[in-house]
Amino acid sequence: MPDAGKDAAPLSLSGRRWILAETDLLASARFAQAAGVPEPVARILLARGVQAEAAARHLAPRLRDLMPDPSSLADADRAAERIAAAIIDGETIAVFGDYDVDGTASTALLVGLLERLGARVLHAVPDRLRDGYGPNPAAFGRFVSAGARLIICVDCGTSAHAAIASVAGDADVIVFDHHGVSGALPAAAAVVNPNRPDDRSGLGHLCAAGVTFLAAVAVLRRMRGAGWFASRPEPDLLAELDLVALASVCDMVPMVGLNRAFVDRGLARIAAAPRPGLKALAERAGLRRALDADAIGFAIGPRLNAAGRLDDAGLSVRLLLADKEAEAEALADLLDRLNRERQAVERAVLAAAAAEAERQAEAGLPVVLVACEAWHEGVIGIVAGRLRERLRRPVLVFSLAGGTAKGSGRSVPGFDLGAAVRAAVASGLADKGGGHALAAGLSTSPDRLAALHESLCAAAACSVQPGPPPLALAGELVPEAATAGLAEALARLGPFGVSNEEPLFAFRGVLAHLARVGSGGSTLTLSLEGEGGAALRGVMFRADEGPLAAALAAARGRPLRLAGRLRRDGFRGGEAVALHVVDAAL
Repeated sequence: MPDAGKDAAPLSLSGRRWILAETDLLASARFAQAAGVPEPVARILLARGVQAEAAARHLAPRLRDLMPDPSSLADADRAAERIAAAIIDGETIAVFGDYDVDGTASTALLVGLLERLGARVLHAVPDRLRDGYGPNPAAFGRFVSAGARLIICVDCGTSAHAAIASVAGDADVIVFDHHGVSGALPAAAAVVNPNRPDDRSGLGHLCAAGVTFLAAVAVLRRMRGAGWFASRPEPDLLAELDLVALASVCDMVPMVGLNRAFVDRGLARIAAAPRPGLKALAERAGLRRALDADAIGFAIGPRLNAAGRLDDAGLSVRLLLADKEAEAEALADLLDRLNRERQAVERAVLAAAAAEAERQAEAGLPVVLVACEAWHEGVIGIVAGRLRERLRRPVLVFSLAGGTAKGSGRSVPGFDLGAAVRAAVASGLADKGGGHALAAGLSTSPDRLAALHESLCAAAACSVQPGPPPLALAGELVPEAATAGLAEALARLGPFGVSNEEPLFAFRGVLAHLARVGSGGSTLTLSLEGEGGAALRGVMFRADEGPLAAALAAARGRPLRLAGRLRRDGFRGGEAVALHVVDAAL
């Protein structure tokens, strides 16, 4: 085994440098014995700062151990009091959500809860092309005309000064959000956002659905205190954790602490009693196993997002709220069709944007910015993400129309794109915008794009490193060690995501078999034989992208190391395991 902390190979077949985690074998052996876990799992827990006596709790996160008092969120009690009063007094309540998965899941969560509490509820999600991002006076005006006296914004609203001011005196507005804050807060009845400067909850890592869930806990507590449930059943709020899990995974919030418990419990809820919409959508995606974070990210999230990208995001809200199979299946069919259309549009825009993006990367620009009039606004964020993966630097893609440039960007660790966009707004280089560290959206005029690009490049010059990042490995194992027991123990480190990445291991052996399967040969199956004769099955998806598949084909019959994620093999079942390959080195 290479020395701990040293490069495990000069360069891999994909051009990446491997870094093997430092390991104290004696300490990890003692940890494994004390905690009752396999040694490879022990070394990961040690590296992540988990003590042996806390290992069991870490491997089975419990909501009761991590659940904070919702009152720790600024304005949460004020929001709960106003919502409870609206329900008790029979006011019409309107919910306005964003059009991504976090927004639609938060909308479904709040609408479903309010209806079960006996409220009359309206809801809406903006049309991406007609309304743009966030609350707008026209939408709020429609709510007021329909009788709403309380409007609740979810996953948006922190910067909606104009929309909130437009209904002053006609309706109160409450905001449940998590986006970064720049400047003063809007004149709302309550702004519940753990990222507002004066919030001391320490919950800034939550997505909007997580914030909404905590606020819902506060509302139920208020209603309970008012005797509301003396003659009516109290809603089971834990049943909504599937929506919180869905939003947390798709919004790529840090998968630590409370978020990890939310997702763990939410996935268990989906497995035990999936709501009809999610069950139908999983069937359309061809999933033959229980939904996990990985499946939500690559199969469920894109289909839910497709509605807001090409059509009406309200379709996703309806799917998540559907309680009849027929309605759920009809909506799932529609979302699946929209997703296929989205994929076709995305491929066209990606093909058109790639040459200019690669030219900028080859020129050494730390941030890539591309724009064109013909590009569909609904897919520019996905295209930015694809180019970010390919070029390994922040990418912004703009669609030009009617004298306005609407853009979406994706960043890399080390460069806070959301903060950079807010700075661009403050400096006059953009009209509006915001987002998170790794994803942001903004609008400006086409004549300011060059200056905006220059400013972003200057901001990212010191934090964006050219070239592929190194691949961090948790250790090196032999094929004989790849057992179902180890795969199950590694899975208990999840749910995986940002800040809790699924561990990667290197396996040494001889590449004995390799074949392309699937549509267009985009999946690679292979077999790695160890010295003792044991064979480890491997699979590599999206093998048609990048140089790795061709390099592996040339290495057949040669000794090498495969790096990947060890998982139970859902296709073969039983005790079978498979290595999901991400890289290889001779």
